[in-house]
Amino acid sequence: MEQGRLHALADELYDALRQRTTLAPLTAREPSITVDDAYRISSRLLERRVADGERVIGKKIGVTSKAVQQMLNVHQPDFGFLTDRMQVADGATVSLARAGLIQPRAEGEIAFVLKKDLSGPGVTREDVLAATDHVLPCFEIVDSRIADWKIRIQDTVADNASCGVFVLGLQRVDPRSLDLAAVRLQLFRNGEPAGEGLGSAVQGHPAEAVAWLANTLGAFGIPFLKGEVILSGSLAPLVPAQAGDRFELSIDGLGGASVRFAT
Repeated sequence: MEQGRLHALADELYDALRQRTTLAPLTAREPSITVDDAYRISSRLLERRVADGERVIGKKIGVTSKAVQQMLNVHQPDFGFLTDRMQVADGATVSLARAGLIQPRAEGEIAFVLKKDLSGPGVTREDVLAATDHVLPCFEIVDSRIADWKIRIQDTVADNASCGVFVLGLQRVDPRSLDLAAVRLQLFRNGEPAGEGLGSAVQGHPAEAVAWLANTLGAFGIPFLKGEVILSGSLAPLVPAQAGDRFELSIDGLGGASVRFAT
């Protein structure tokens, strides 16, 4: 796809983000769009956000577990970028309007915070663990600028992997001190159980997902940087969120996190 058209689509997504509107799926409007085209759209979208004052503080991998792949009918992982405006304090109340959220869904996952740079190709699970300062429990509130979440892989890739906001818990844990594949997540909405899953739901081990992301980004010449936050993917199906909802999660050995939503 020619660059002018890619930039036009990215600008549409940027406007939708800022105005809290949705678009028809890009894949319906541009049937020939490729995943590479979508990553170029995502790159342009990020440029617009950075030009608007946002600062990149990490990366995320999405659509990693079977449960999420089946829910979204997207059957391969994707990646996006985290900015400082996306981070919300643990226990905070998030205004949907102020955060620019349109059709949010909550997911529970494990976040990695790096103590040194890491760059693919060739990154292994062991490399990820060695480069990680600590892991934390995390809510990612995903969102889509595509109407009714009718996405294919190209749509979510172009839309910065359907990023919304994220919440990091306060407990910091050495990732080598427990078996991350065996930890269990429990998710609650308004005090009622809303989902659960194991660390192994994410490509067998959360650090495997992070290694995949490091190697995928390496092919684009993009490294992980010291201090960055890397979100490793949801351990359970996504749960729709609306004003008035309070979400809590706990992960064995990692503690918990919470977030509330308002209009």
